[in-house]
Amino acid sequence: MVDTDAHLTLCEPDEDELIATAGGAGVRRILTVGLGEDSNPEAVRAAEENDRVFAAVGRHPNSSGGFDEAAAEAIAELATRPVVVAIGETGLDFYRETSEPDDQRRAFAAQISIAAAARMPLVVHLRDPEGSEEAVAEAFDTLDREADGVPVILHCFSTRPVWAERAAERGWYCSFAGNLTYPKAEPIREAAALVPDDLLLVETDSPFLAPQPMRGKPNQPANVVATAERLAEVRGVAYGELEGTVEANAARVFGW
Repeated sequence: MVDTDAHLTLCEPDEDELIATAGGAGVRRILTVGLGEDSNPEAVRAAEENDRVFAAVGRHPNSSGGFDEAAAEAIAELATRPVVVAIGETGLDFYRETSEPDDQRRAFAAQISIAAAARMPLVVHLRDPEGSEEAVAEAFDTLDREADGVPVILHCFSTRPVWAERAAERGWYCSFAGNLTYPKAEPIREAAALVPDDLLLVETDSPFLAPQPMRGKPNQPANVVATAERLAEVRGVAYGELEGTVEANAARVFGW
């Protein structure tokens, strides 16, 4: 199995133990994702120090205030490192009010351009307040308009099933995290059942969103197996089949 979205530098215990524990659980690759100028270099360092780890670099929408040309140039420079295989995570988050929507839009558009120039996939974070779909609808419009030819990964897919269908129409990947396993997450499971085999990914988003058996504890990459097991049940396939599908998809989109 692979974990296509983790934040190793935010997790506990230390990276070496996390990676060893993941390997013991059968996790062969980890994408560690930077969230801004402070964590992007650390994501790259973690990847350079372990051949099972790769990095994504970007500016998270919740910290997009002050994003400028220098910030974009810093991401673009890191994207030239061999261990960097994706841009992001970026996107729109109208759930939290830590960044102005216009700042988020500016950072999102810039990172789409960086991904296009670098010929890399784009890891997209989308979150709306309860009962709203403003962020997801706007982001789809932005991606339709500006991300032609850029592989898109909707990380931690958590919206209505219809958006999974719309993503599939566009050839975008949907990645599912531990919240898929929560008792009240039936809409997410419905969405997960609709994603075509060749567009399916799984992740931890660790240290966040530990799957139900580990809920209440800090998440870590080894726990992607628990989410994948539940995802296999949802899709009515054996775990080994799902594992092969996800590993092939990750290898194709990230080139690892």
